Amino acid sequence: MTGPLHDFLTQEHRRLDALLGRSIADPATVDREAYEQFRAGLLRHIAMEEKVLLPEARRVRKGEPLPVARQLRADHAALASLMVPTPTHDIVESIRGILQTHNRLEEDEGGLYDQCEELAGAEVGELLARLRAVPEVPVAAHFDGPRIPEHIAKLLRARATREP
Repeated sequence: MTGPLHDFLTQEHRRLDALLGRSIADPATVDREAYEQFRAGLLRHIAMEEKVLLPEARRVRKGEPLPVARQLRADHAALASLMVPTPTHDIVESIRGILQTHNRLEEDEGGLYDQCEELAGAEVGELLARLRAVPEVPVAAHFDGPRIPEHIAKLLRARATREP
């Protein structure tokens, strides 16, 4: 049985998954409108978790982060790096691969969302309101500089060493 926080964040995952799928529906090109909506939405979703959810869990646990927090942060860093270059089908497939395992860490029974809901207890409504209030994240233009692939590869390696 899931609660309102779990439901809200899981619905966000479904919305983002649909946008990402739509962005590569045509094998010859990336639908930039769908991708840019996905990109802005994902960056806001990451901000919700990084600026509200994970710090609140740590606060309630008296400074002790959730065991899954380190992996989630590595995933978030890798995902954010993949948002930098101009999107290609290969980039979208890399994002999808990360999200498949990442979303399970959050959504599965006993995952991040269930843990945060339990930690919030009677204050779950206030926590949900704080999540909903996270503003849109300013999104920069894509950048395809020569060091971007190297930076992405480094973050993907770091993420892989933390996978459960």
